[in-house]
Amino acid sequence: MDSSDVQVRIGVADDWEAVADLVGHAFHQPYDQVWRDAEGSVYEPERSLIADDAGQIVGHASAYTRELSVPGAVVPAAHVTQVSVAPTHRRRGLLSRMMRRQLGEIAADGREAVAVLWASEGKIYPRFGYGLAAQHLNVDVMTREIRLTDPAPATPAARLRLVQPGEAVAELAKVYEQLRPDRPGWSSRDDRWWQYVLADPESQRHGATALHGVVADTADGPTGYALWRGVSRWDGHGPDGEVRIREVVAADPATYATLWRFLLSIDLTRKATAGFLPLDEPLQHLVDEPRRLGARVSDGLWIRLVDLPRALAARRYATDVDVVLEVSDDLLAANTGQWRLTAGPGGATCTRSTDPADLACTVLELGAAYLGGTSLAALGAAGRVRELTPGALAAASTAFGWHRLPHATEVF
Repeated sequence: MDSSDVQVRIGVADDWEAVADLVGHAFHQPYDQVWRDAEGSVYEPERSLIADDAGQIVGHASAYTRELSVPGAVVPAAHVTQVSVAPTHRRRGLLSRMMRRQLGEIAADGREAVAVLWASEGKIYPRFGYGLAAQHLNVDVMTREIRLTDPAPATPAARLRLVQPGEAVAELAKVYEQLRPDRPGWSSRDDRWWQYVLADPESQRHGATALHGVVADTADGPTGYALWRGVSRWDGHGPDGEVRIREVVAADPATYATLWRFLLSIDLTRKATAGFLPLDEPLQHLVDEPRRLGARVSDGLWIRLVDLPRALAARRYATDVDVVLEVSDDLLAANTGQWRLTAGPGGATCTRSTDPADLACTVLELGAAYLGGTSLAALGAAGRVRELTPGALAAASTAFGWHRLPHATEVF
């Protein structure tokens, strides 16, 4: 059975409730009205594709209009989201129809050279040219088994102040915006997005308290914040609570250590969990027993280069490089061909070339390397990038790297 009888159309505002039903069903999530209203506040129906079977919404793929920090720059990026197909319509090609059409429309519109998403399953999106560009750490900390060993701070310690997150948006945003341009993987947050990120419906707390916040103050203003929830537990030995950490954002090492010391020593708790930490998370180097962090790695952001030359020219590179790339792209033919990338810390150009290629790969591998978190050399060792000129792979891999590994603070 195919999907030829199912229409794929652009969404309208009135589709939202049915879309929420579909997404909640597909991801097995409780979508109460508070959460529907929160998600609906950032929904962009004009960027949504609806699979419509005789008036019933059976498939959906959308995108948010946001910016993404990349090495040395901030670029517009289509934040692909809420991709789902009704269980009654699986294996009929609807996902492929929607994803191919979405890529074509992003390319034709010309606003965004890059698309980014979180994958529910890693095997789905490589079919559409998405490469794994960022991973993240999850930690499950035995808080009574470790201590912080940070040296004396170079700046005066910050004073911590409890806040209601929804009432402290201006302070949180000030710190976030100060740091965002320098952290590949962070997405822009306007007022609407801050309200969504801080939305706190009870259905999403999973047995924890309401969202708590703490701001680190200095004489120069706020230099950091943390968001977390608490979980009350008791056993035969007494209190056994948990701190579920949502975000820790700090402008300097002293503030960073102060926030983590606070989070790992909250009364009546014996455990702290956190996701969405970067692979270069400094906490790993601040504790006396890193094994007690219980760290494990998971995939994060997947990147798709929609307009390859514009995307490669938009970011900065760790070292100077001049390389000709032979690229294939089965879905967006304009990306296929040979491209000369001349780049460095000060800028980049990427133009078509008739010179012999130095490296050969698909658009997926360049997407994976785009944020500086996946090494071209590692992809070469896996046979995914072919070196045609000796030495070219090492040079390009070094240039595509960055001094900060990519880090995504939220699932969108």
